[in-house]
Amino acid sequence: MVINRSQMRKQISTGRKKRRDPKVGTGKKPKGSGRRLYTDENPKDTVRIAFATPQDARKTVAKVKKVSKPFARKIQILTVGEQRAKVMGKTQVASIFKRGKDAIRKTHNRKRKKV
Repeated sequence: MVINRSQMRKQISTGRKKRRDPKVGTGKKPKGSGRRLYTDENPKDTVRIAFATPQDARKTVAKVKKVSKPFARKIQILTVGEQRAKVMGKTQVASIFKRGKDAIRKTHNRKRKKV
């Protein structure tokens, strides 16, 4: 039986070990895998978003302002809340999140100008 090169490569590649999962927190996933899409790799680090009522939105904005996370992460958290509220038709809640983002941007820009 004659085996050409492409068939030989297939036989060799199928015999290889399966790629190991990357370490937690790298943000990478094995090629072709759907895992890690909605997984929370560090639940202690999670900021909960509440947007059922305007009062919940205000509490969330206050919490995000206090939390020690990078500027971009804070904006990302409030953007998620704003987008979800918009989709649900809660315009007042969405505007609270938007004002919160503006306030964070304003303080961030003030800090950058001082340096």
